[in-house]
Amino acid sequence: MLKFRTQGYNGYSLQFSPFFENKIACATSANFGLVGNGKLFILNTGVGPGGIDVERIYDTQDGLFDCSWSEINENQIVTASGDGSIKLWDITLTELPIQNWHEHSREVFSVQWNLIKKDTFVSGSWDHSIKLWAPDRPQSLTTFNVEHTNCVYNTIWSPYNSDLFGSASGDQTIKIWDVKLPHSIQTIIAHPGFEILSMDWNKYQENMIITASTDKSIKVWDLRRSDRELLCLRGHEYAVRRVKCSPHNGNIIASASYDMTMRLWDISRQNNPLMEVYDGHTEFVLGLDFNLYIEGQIATCAWDENIHIFQPLALSG
Repeated sequence: MLKFRTQGYNGYSLQFSPFFENKIACATSANFGLVGNGKLFILNTGVGPGGIDVERIYDTQDGLFDCSWSEINENQIVTASGDGSIKLWDITLTELPIQNWHEHSREVFSVQWNLIKKDTFVSGSWDHSIKLWAPDRPQSLTTFNVEHTNCVYNTIWSPYNSDLFGSASGDQTIKIWDVKLPHSIQTIIAHPGFEILSMDWNKYQENMIITASTDKSIKVWDLRRSDRELLCLRGHEYAVRRVKCSPHNGNIIASASYDMTMRLWDISRQNNPLMEVYDGHTEFVLGLDFNLYIEGQIATCAWDENIHIFQPLALSG
């Protein structure tokens, strides 16, 4: 177990580098993201006196809600901010971002780099809109029609098709988009009556997505038969803030919740899918990621100003 304190800043999102097994970034906000500035932490694990060494810390004028490493440049990372801005950082430089976009009119809650095409990323905002960006362009490439009627909390690329991504919204729906088209190509009312805070694409099954909601549940869907979920996972005591599919096993899902826990699930065990509950945090757990290079290693960040990097017992075998 490795721990790092983001002193004075509450963790919102983190991501392991897609290039280095020992590098991780964490987007944080002061005062729980309600008011004040933010910090982006770039950390190296396995070094330093506590097992974690600080490589860079970048200050921002408003809180940071998400971050995503470039898939094409090992030194670049994009962040989503509460003031509606999106910034691109180069970690070989010490202070200012190399690009600063400000087209969203409200909080940007999600950014994710295209996993296949690698030269674009997508953002989702509380202004209900979704935008497509290229790191070398001064304006967004596309603004997708405002179909969502509430905040867009999450935007996630398909790991199979470079043109497809999904969006999760407070309007109870998941939408699937094709970047070549102005309108969404599929809508699922995934959690009727409740906001959808997160989604992810299964890395081993092209048509499987996972959704997480304020109704405390996680649902597994087949996009070819979306009239009803394949599986509903219950166990969290409060809203599920983030859900991630394992890059190493198509049956493993991790979830982070306002109930201060991270939970592991095995969707192949339909009668008893819950594998493990990690309750090491003392505040809402908002950030969650799997290490691509170290099978079984997970990182979490929470409002308790702590990052935890560990190997759950259920994944140690």
